[in-house]
Amino acid sequence: MSIETLIAHYGKLTETPIQDLFDADPNRAARYSSEGAGLFFDWSKTGLDDQAVDLLLSFADEAKVAAWRDQMFRGSKINLTEDRAVLHTALRAGPETEVHLDGEDVMPGVHDTLARMRDFATRLRSGQIRAPGGGRFRDVVNIGIGGSDLGPAMATQALSPYHDGPRVHFVSNVDGAQIADVLGALNPAETLILVASKTFTTIETMTNATTARDWLLRDVPADVVGLHFAALSSNLEKTGEWGIAAERVFGFEDWVGGRYSMWGPIGLSLMIAIGADRFEQMLGGARAMDAHFQTAEGRANMPLMLALVGFWHRQVCGYTTRAVLPYEQRLARLPAYLQQLEMESNGKRVALDGTMLDLPSGPVVWGEPGTNGQHAFYQLIHQGTDIIPCEFMVGAVGHERDLVHQHQLLVANCLAQSQALMLGRSLSEAREMMHAKGFEGDELERQAAHRVFPGNRPSTTLVYPKLTPETLGAIIALYEHRVFVEGVLLGINSFDQWGVELGKELAVALAPVLRGEASADGLDGSTQSLIERLDQLSDVRS
Repeated sequence: MSIETLIAHYGKLTETPIQDLFDADPNRAARYSSEGAGLFFDWSKTGLDDQAVDLLLSFADEAKVAAWRDQMFRGSKINLTEDRAVLHTALRAGPETEVHLDGEDVMPGVHDTLARMRDFATRLRSGQIRAPGGGRFRDVVNIGIGGSDLGPAMATQALSPYHDGPRVHFVSNVDGAQIADVLGALNPAETLILVASKTFTTIETMTNATTARDWLLRDVPADVVGLHFAALSSNLEKTGEWGIAAERVFGFEDWVGGRYSMWGPIGLSLMIAIGADRFEQMLGGARAMDAHFQTAEGRANMPLMLALVGFWHRQVCGYTTRAVLPYEQRLARLPAYLQQLEMESNGKRVALDGTMLDLPSGPVVWGEPGTNGQHAFYQLIHQGTDIIPCEFMVGAVGHERDLVHQHQLLVANCLAQSQALMLGRSLSEAREMMHAKGFEGDELERQAAHRVFPGNRPSTTLVYPKLTPETLGAIIALYEHRVFVEGVLLGINSFDQWGVELGKELAVALAPVLRGEASADGLDGSTQSLIERLDQLSDVRS
């Protein structure tokens, strides 16, 4: 089936308001929803009808989504540009699972690493692992960037009600302001540094790690400073050069992409914060979503339908952005996490065979937690000229038992926003409202026009019982699989990220110029001009 078939059907639906679809089908909410792994996904407030759903499912069948899914889970090398398997799901698989790669079962190694993580985190949390000076490690600083930061930082904030270990902090930006602010509040003698870099060469991470080591050396003797470090890395040679003992190095394979890595050693900071048992509960939630994705059929399959709704909105309807709106303050970093997951994975312009895509690739993903966003960008969502599909998510209950009334107000706001996007307010309703306020004639018309809400704007809602480790695991796995399905539909490789390389290469070349060690000759005029201006300002401010 061609994309033109889907676009043609969309053209037929543009005159049918979403509300009319509900009027025509009293059971629409039940039929246009999916349930699995403790989550409930309502996609009924979209413009899809039964024919559109059938066409989308047929499109997915022709793209061989199920076959690609099965290849991923069994260890086939579906990352074709790097000739790698894609096995982040193996990091959370159960003990009975076997996953063979090049004839070898990878699961014993996965479970051995998880056991080592558990032992380290448990002994650190209990105080068995102590600083060289004899005191407990009361603070842990995770230094990473991208997938080595966004995932664990997001999850650690999300699961803050479960924190009962050392305080965990995150540093990612090479801007010295961040590490200065984090370390400035800590005691070197009580601080453990986790350096998260698979190669132990990531320039931003290693620059910050060096700054952290220099900070430690102000109070810690050089011969024991390595005892203030652990490494999430596969480069034992370089970690050894830093004085980090091999038993404090937790490696992972090249079949785990950075943005998919929080299920293994990159999640050690989270395990330290919440404990190994709760970390494994999070793995269990993800494992439940994996099983659902592998077994649920058609519209009952939540990751498949989340992806198909997203594909409909971006590639068929042409909506360029997607707003992720968690009505859960502790999920404040989830939109940023999904920005990387989706935009780094599916922000591509060529198909698997190297030819140019004939479809637009992934959308811009953004968002903020509710209700803050309502007082910021919801104005544009409701009355702006662009249609922005919204993805709401909300828990049935919160953690604060004495603040149930506030959680009820939060849920009311979430449901009201999705309802308002669909229903809108007509001009006649606005006229009646303003007439009741005493307006007449031309002023009535002017005032009423400003209060019209177009409505018929699509949204989905993800509902969960409570934000627990299991729930968070299921949510993250849901979105991972959504990205995978959308990549298959587009015919791209979702698991490489060549787009991040060029800027990094140019930054390495520019650094000597900024230090005055190399000439700016040969650079483009704009870059030369900016370097000159920065030099001038640096001289003035120094």
